Amino acid sequence: MSSFAVVKDIDHLVLTCNDIPATIEWYTKYLGMKSETFTSATDPSSPPRSALKFGTHKINLHQRGKEFEPKARTALPGTADLCFIIEDGTDLQGLIEGFEKEGIKVLEGGRLLGERGLWEGLGVFILSQYST
Repeated sequence: MSSFAVVKDIDHLVLTCNDIPATIEWYTKYLGMKSETFTSATDPSSPPRSALKFGTHKINLHQRGKEFEPKARTALPGTADLCFIIEDGTDLQGLIEGFEKEGIKVLEGGRLLGERGLWEGLGVFILSQYST
């Protein structure tokens, strides 16, 4: 079976936390990450959001019980969502249809990632219940 898309990088991760300030303190103190506070581009009236940045990557932090959408079905402290960047020129509608034919639920598709992620580009958010 050929792949639906080729992943070329990670856009961002989402880490669910019990205590965002303590998480920021730990990652900045011990791993040298930088903290960032930002506002949603699609909902400027929403509460400020927190993230950690390192190299060219970003970890968005969600407070347990107050997660932002889209989020994992069971977002527990220590769990993470992954957002990948796919090859330019990928047929986005074909990608969505391919996932749906395989029974993979597409939460959102065909919008810019820059509002939630690190890079600008088209994104597809999927919900997968596969376990490895």
